[in-house]
Amino acid sequence: MLVTDSGVGGLSVVRAIRAALPGVRLIYLADNAAFPYGRLAPSVLIERLTGIAAGLVKNYRCDAMVVACNTASTVALEALRKALTIPVVGTVPAIKTAGAVSKSRVIGLLATQATVSGPYIQDLIEKFASDCEVVKIGSPDLAAMAEDFARGKSPDQARLKEILAPFFGRGAPPVDAVVLGCTHYPLIVDDLRAAGPKNVTWLDPAAAIADRLKTVLGSPEGVEKGQDRAFFTDPATDLDAVRDFFAQFGFFDLGILKAREAVS
Repeated sequence: MLVTDSGVGGLSVVRAIRAALPGVRLIYLADNAAFPYGRLAPSVLIERLTGIAAGLVKNYRCDAMVVACNTASTVALEALRKALTIPVVGTVPAIKTAGAVSKSRVIGLLATQATVSGPYIQDLIEKFASDCEVVKIGSPDLAAMAEDFARGKSPDQARLKEILAPFFGRGAPPVDAVVLGCTHYPLIVDDLRAAGPKNVTWLDPAAAIADRLKTVLGSPEGVEKGQDRAFFTDPATDLDAVRDFFAQFGFFDLGILKAREAVS
């Protein structure tokens, strides 16, 4: 199956997929030439992602696709479902879970600027957490920190505390559950935890995505198995710099996506 993101963030979802569907072949797309997706106009993102996905699905005979990116899911999910003949599973921030587990009734949404400002998020809040105060942080930096983490650079704790101040700083409301609204963020969740109070629940949607995928696919026996591969779209990508990190998620074959592989 195909898992896509603008960078390394989708690996947090890959980890959950491997636990739920062991042995299933994964093709991973790190569309880092377009990182971050939030800077693209919706029409550009839709055209780009549907085109690349169609080529990869055809050339690697993928049985399903997971859009392991909140921004891409809110913008391009319906277009992908129309363009492809396979099931397409998107990423939904865990607002519903946060509304269920918060005792203080104050939850935090930590996401990209594109995600926190979209109407999709507001709709989720109204449906599943209407009795909660929702504190939103749209960070332009955290996804890049996760990208750096994949290349061996640990996040700066002082900077993390500065970013998280609306949740945990002086005078902040009593946030006790934080929704990780970008798939990059679970990759650095230990650092995020260290920058906040101990009694906070950090909510990663990856397990729910994997469960949904398992339901969509039904019995995994018929899903094709084979060699896992990870592709990057930026030809300047230093593959050696991320090789060890990707190996932790079961990807040992890394490459730059060639034009013929992205054509359906």
